[in-house]
Amino acid sequence: MTDTQYAPLTAALVRTLTDKLYEKRKAAALDIEKQVRELLQANHLSQLEKLLLVLRDLTTAQNAHARKGGLIGLAAAAIALGKSTSAYTSHLIEPVLTCFNDPDPRVRYYACEVSLYNIVKICRSSALSHFNELFDTLWRLSADTDLNVRSGAELLDRLLKDIVLATRTFEFSVLMSLVRDRIYAQNSSNRKFVVSWLSALLTAPEVSVLTYLPEVLDGLFQMLDDGQPGVRDATETVLGQFLERMGQQKGGDVVRSASDS
Repeated sequence: MTDTQYAPLTAALVRTLTDKLYEKRKAAALDIEKQVRELLQANHLSQLEKLLLVLRDLTTAQNAHARKGGLIGLAAAAIALGKSTSAYTSHLIEPVLTCFNDPDPRVRYYACEVSLYNIVKICRSSALSHFNELFDTLWRLSADTDLNVRSGAELLDRLLKDIVLATRTFEFSVLMSLVRDRIYAQNSSNRKFVVSWLSALLTAPEVSVLTYLPEVLDGLFQMLDDGQPGVRDATETVLGQFLERMGQQKGGDVVRSASDS
């Protein structure tokens, strides 16, 4: 392990970043945050990109602690970049997404709660350029075998919903296409995930969800027979939300008709 191999990071810093102890990895991440901030302020952008590539390579290392080091390093870099993250969204998000296929549940958890959550929180709307991949990842993680991974995914999922609903330029047709493709899922956790997104959309008056009702209604009816009470209850709630939205639209039509006469 040499400084040249990991430049602009030092070999000593990388050793600490990939240590088996979390506290050491965390300390190294703070050093990376400081270094990224300095490179950005000095406009040394080529060096900054090299640093991000070093972190990306760590996320595919054979050693699990090294992969976790790369993940926390990318989160630290995102924090340091702040409002400048939009230019580096792919550098930050794509390496983390590959880690969700990791056989080690601790790496998957790290990728979710320690890394991607913080990256998306900083990137905000610029993260939506990877929405399809994020949605598919969360869809798979909703049925992960590890409880901690599922909990971390739920936290990230809530954040992504908030960002989507707050972004006026977001194309909801893209989201509904992803929902439609998964509406006949058989896994209870996957079903609950899909229903939660429909419920979130139905809370946003500006989203014309009723347009897509024919595409999801049959799948929702099938979910009413799910073996998990939580899925059945959530589905009944969403169907009730659809009925309420239909009533609101019908009432609006009556008001418009009266005003036109």
